[in-house]
Amino acid sequence: MSQHVSPQGTEERTEDLSVSRRHFIRGGIGVAGLAAAGSILAACSSDEDAAVSTTLADDTTEITEVILSQSDLPVLNWQMPTSWPGSLIGTIGAGAQIFSDELAKMTGGKFTVTPRVAGELVGGLEVLPTVRDGGAEAGHTASYYYVGLSPATQFGTAVPFGLTSRQQNAWLYAGGGLEVLREYYAEEFGLIQFPAGNTGVQMGGWFTKEINSVADLQGLKMRIPGLAGRSFNNLGAEQVTVAGGDIITSIETGAIDAAEWVGPYDDLILGLGELGSQLYYYHPGWWEPGSTLEVQMPLTLWNELPEEYQAAVENAAKAANLGTMANYDVLNSDVLAQVKQVAEIREFPDDVLTAFKTDFEGVLDEVAASDGRFNEILGPWRQFRDSVQEWHALAESSMLRAFTL
Repeated sequence: MSQHVSPQGTEERTEDLSVSRRHFIRGGIGVAGLAAAGSILAACSSDEDAAVSTTLADDTTEITEVILSQSDLPVLNWQMPTSWPGSLIGTIGAGAQIFSDELAKMTGGKFTVTPRVAGELVGGLEVLPTVRDGGAEAGHTASYYYVGLSPATQFGTAVPFGLTSRQQNAWLYAGGGLEVLREYYAEEFGLIQFPAGNTGVQMGGWFTKEINSVADLQGLKMRIPGLAGRSFNNLGAEQVTVAGGDIITSIETGAIDAAEWVGPYDDLILGLGELGSQLYYYHPGWWEPGSTLEVQMPLTLWNELPEEYQAAVENAAKAANLGTMANYDVLNSDVLAQVKQVAEIREFPDDVLTAFKTDFEGVLDEVAASDGRFNEILGPWRQFRDSVQEWHALAESSMLRAFTL
């Protein structure tokens, strides 16, 4: 882990500069303000004092006479372990790279966070505890890998039969979700998290056996993360936890009969299309309707960052969240024809989906009954889910159906 460099000469700042910075950050909370922050920080990349005057006006915000003194901003070089194999750093790991690139741009190269592939610093399923325990300054992962530590981590990524990527972003950014999760992360792990990527709705996985009814789940061993595995267990299958890099070997050796990863592009990159035997590619991935990836940082380090850097982190994470989802929609569309050549694409039968949905609502209730924090989040989350899905079922679903007429 690299050394954290604290700001120097803070006590020597003038009162005018302090006031200007507070004004700058207040304006920077909105999207437009954050964009202005990035432009100004990138422009002031020398160690000489720089004065920048700008005016940003809308209904609520005006920034004038913003003055930044780059000389008193620290040079930080952080390490960021991720949960992603090196082969996927351009897709599911793209959020980590976009975040890193944008943060460096917005701070004139003074604040760098270097992503590390799974296994380079720590294992892919060890990111959160490593960051929590001070073994790294930041991490990029999927929070639901850590339901064994606390089941409420499921909400940070995706809840089965829950929110699509658009709905998840609505809940996080405008529906109070981010505030709730940050309070929980702070109390449970001493961390702060930032949405920094989304895969969209995922596929249901690669199966060596046909699933024609609930009875076909009996004895099925499947790699599937998070709380969804409880429903597999309840319906006669067996949840197996396997890191992404070990999926191919596990299928080849018969340790598992099925595995989900992400979607067409990442699945092919991982090698799932090269197994050689008859494979069935099922959909939808009901356990991941819109999986958010996130950057995690210790609160102690976050609270030491200058306000300018905090604003840059927030904005870089939003860029990663948007960019990752956009990439997936392009890449998955491009390779769908290839998937059709190596596997038979099938939809889970209605009775299987109904059984999973009914069972998982019970799983949510069981977890809520035994975990107070999970219960606090679940109630408002369910209300939001039901409301937004009613709206999307009215508008979005009918539009998609119209495309097929």
